[in-house]
Amino acid sequence: MLVDHDETVPHTHPEPGVDPHPPLPVLDRAVRVGIGGPVGSGKTALVAALCRALSTELRLAVVTNDIYTTEDADFLKRAGVLDPQRIMAVETGCCPHTAIRDDISANLDAVEELEQRLGPLDLVLVESGGDNLTATFSKGLIDQQIFVVDVAGGDKVPRKGGPGVTASDLLVINKTDLAPLVGADLSVMDRDARARRGDLPTIFLSIAQDKQATPVADWIRHLVAHSRGHAHALAR
Repeated sequence: MLVDHDETVPHTHPEPGVDPHPPLPVLDRAVRVGIGGPVGSGKTALVAALCRALSTELRLAVVTNDIYTTEDADFLKRAGVLDPQRIMAVETGCCPHTAIRDDISANLDAVEELEQRLGPLDLVLVESGGDNLTATFSKGLIDQQIFVVDVAGGDKVPRKGGPGVTASDLLVINKTDLAPLVGADLSVMDRDARARRGDLPTIFLSIAQDKQATPVADWIRHLVAHSRGHAHALAR
């Protein structure tokens, strides 16, 4: 799938909280979780870990976004973490911001196609292409957003802020096992994340050491359980 892109259209950075699409309706449907973050932070590794942890207990599907390739979807299929029929790639042909925030049609089409092909789902993970700290998902596409950064970028990353760090529903600071090698102070990252995010949760993680990203999987389990309870309450 390819999003039409006019190269004369400028790269957009709307104010935090400005969303061009209405939020998803509250229905008895799959929870959609967006996973964004800079290139190399570990987004695809996190998706793979969540598939390992959750695929036997939830009806799960994945949509990946790459600009000109299907690399991330191909990686997941080769890793065998999920039935290949449950993985769909979107080739955005443009800045990742566009396909997850501005013109979300290709991703919406991909989710709809997966739902038609597979039947009812509990969870859809939508992975953004690699982008910077300003990347955010439209609430017309996802219900909750996870933003992934890593310690290899230095312990200054949370302090830099940006909507991905400050406003995401869950911040994941990945590759903690590398901290001693790159001189990153995890206590500084924790302090700065708290200062930037307030009460919003932050998880420190090494996917290299925790192949199922256990604390993130638990966060999603809670999210899906809460959504089911809310949907049942509305149906009464």
